[in-house]
Amino acid sequence: MMLIGIDPHKSTHTATAVDPEPNRDLASVRIDVSLDEYQRMLDWARQWPERRWAVENARGLGRHLTSWLLARGEQVVDVPPSATARVRQLSRGAGRKNDRIDAAAAACVAALQGDARPVQPEGSTDALALLDERRSNLAQARVRAVNQLLALLRALLPGGAPRDLSAAKAEQLLESVAPAGPAELTRHALATDLISEVRTCLNGSGAR
Repeated sequence: MMLIGIDPHKSTHTATAVDPEPNRDLASVRIDVSLDEYQRMLDWARQWPERRWAVENARGLGRHLTSWLLARGEQVVDVPPSATARVRQLSRGAGRKNDRIDAAAAACVAALQGDARPVQPEGSTDALALLDERRSNLAQARVRAVNQLLALLRALLPGGAPRDLSAAKAEQLLESVAPAGPAELTRHALATDLISEVRTCLNGSGAR
């Protein structure tokens, strides 16, 4: 099993392949942080059919790459930065730091010291959480849009509009207004936009 250590940075990632038996650095590649470059790195790694990725700080700077690799069936372990720092201190150079050493250190930690933790791919629970967050965001957006719409209708209609306002009822009320002057015309246009926004929020959240 070949270990491929990843040293992630904001704009670049460095990958180093380490043979765990002799603990030998075999090859290294540096990529920019982009989807095309992720694919280039994966193509490079396929020269070792049996491989595992050891990503330093996989839940931080390496999170996006880690998710991308897991979604493509790759095995990934998370290596804490403190563990790679210990390996660097013990390696030649007495703490000398560069990207290639860091990436190799991550793989060494995963292979030899047992500090790495397997990272599981996202599944149906994660997908449901995303959907739930989306529904919550849409509900909050609808509340904000309805409140803004009610404020506009109070300025356009005598007595305003009822708080339990539907998009259809708001549209009906707005049609009864013949705006005059720039302020009323602007309120009328904004109210029309907000009615469309309320409808979009309702449709997106599955509400009726």
